[in-house]
Amino acid sequence: MSLRQYEYALAVAEAGSVTAAAELLHVAQPSMSQQIRSLERELGVALFARTPSGLVPTTVGRAFLREAQVAVNASRRARATARAGADELVGELVVAAQMGFGTRQLPEVLSMLRRRFPRVEITVFEEPSSAELERLCRGGVLDLALMAACERGPAGAHHLGYEEFVVVLGAEHRLLAKDRVELRELDGESWVRFDRASALDGVLSGVLRDNELTSVTAARVSQTGTAVRWAAHGLGVTLVPASAVPRDMRHLARPLLPAVPQPVVAVIRQDPGPAETALLELLRVQHWDEPVRSLVAAAPTNPVPDRTA
Repeated sequence: MSLRQYEYALAVAEAGSVTAAAELLHVAQPSMSQQIRSLERELGVALFARTPSGLVPTTVGRAFLREAQVAVNASRRARATARAGADELVGELVVAAQMGFGTRQLPEVLSMLRRRFPRVEITVFEEPSSAELERLCRGGVLDLALMAACERGPAGAHHLGYEEFVVVLGAEHRLLAKDRVELRELDGESWVRFDRASALDGVLSGVLRDNELTSVTAARVSQTGTAVRWAAHGLGVTLVPASAVPRDMRHLARPLLPAVPQPVVAVIRQDPGPAETALLELLRVQHWDEPVRSLVAAAPTNPVPDRTA
């Protein structure tokens, strides 16, 4: 197996076909097909399944591609370090965030970082599973991660603040009449939830359990943006970090009583370089409670009649 084969497999997964992947990487299609077949023979498994919409990774293929991405990222960092000039920082910075965390803060912070280090390539992704995020941190794959907690508390963990969770309601929901929603008022609601293994669904499960709330699952989704849109259309209510609510949906979000906060911890790699250190300092000065304060300030007075009155 070679890193080139890993890159080919990742390109096929992204493009959905060998032909499109070959065009993306500017290589001959027969050569890429041969390399993918050779990789599958060596592994003894099928990495892709043929469907009417194209090639999609198999279950085994998805697991392989996750590790292949780790290897390719590490290779890119090694090459960039070797090419780095003495007077300008060059390389790749890999950042991951627990899904829904830092949605408002990260774009601004990363933009400032890019202005400071214009030749640094920044790779950012969201990870729904807190256990997987911690595993990636421990494996040295990530330069910096935003997460709620790191179980074994490494020396590189820095508390930044809190992400407060809010409930997003449908446009005609009776509770929009309130500035804040009491948790007990959500008893019996239908919920737009997240994948069972995700940290976000773990937060909701804890809220329902600790407050003895009955609930109905209307749907499960994998992205905060999808959950917010579906809740806005009345499919059910949803629970997301305040910073994950898009600006045009803020009028449908309400803080909760009692509040549902989660800590935001930045975990930085061992022996961080100047880019990682600068990113951490930029994150430290962010106002992590600002999304909730802006939601409260923007909430209209009695947007719908209070049908409980």
